[in-house]
Amino acid sequence: MDVWNINTLSLFIAFVVPGFVSLKTYQLLFPSESISSDKLLIDAIAYSSINYAILLWPIYAIETHNVRALHPTAYVLFYVFALLIAPVIWIYLFRWIRTTQIAQCAMPHPTSRPWDYVFGKRHPYWIVVTLKSGKSVGGRYDTSSFASSAPAPEQLYLEEHWVLNEDGGFERPRAETAGILILPSEIVTVEFFRLGYGEDDVREKATQ
Repeated sequence: MDVWNINTLSLFIAFVVPGFVSLKTYQLLFPSESISSDKLLIDAIAYSSINYAILLWPIYAIETHNVRALHPTAYVLFYVFALLIAPVIWIYLFRWIRTTQIAQCAMPHPTSRPWDYVFGKRHPYWIVVTLKSGKSVGGRYDTSSFASSAPAPEQLYLEEHWVLNEDGGFERPRAETAGILILPSEIVTVEFFRLGYGEDDVREKATQ
């Protein structure tokens, strides 16, 4: 089979590209283990077919009203939308539906791990991590912090490393702290505390 034949290439673009765009968008929103190329191709074709099923009426209207000859620019823009933009929209819509309380009564949440669910929200927290040694370390998780996501192991970078007092509270930031990196092999529990209004002032006083 000549893959560069115009008909073969057109079929490949039509039935693989939209599904591939959907799959990559889904993987960006919900990171997971990589899948084999054979299964990826089958899934891409299936997603492409769903895409065309949703767009069946506008495709039928465009093809039966001679839009290609009368409005070639609109014709091209529509199929750019159908191939590249619509597949992304369906995934975002599907993501929204799956995260609603109603949908979760019938199917599991699309985010497979609590780690990804919590850190995926990108909310700021005070965090205390208990290590396997029994020691606790704490710090500030904010805009310059980072948490890994699936399929990578659970690693956590806190932009500020704080000294904890005897009660486990946050006493002060360590001198000249540039943060702390916590590896998955050391983590037992991760405890979160809300970062409330006015706490930046507390931080400034603690550093004085």
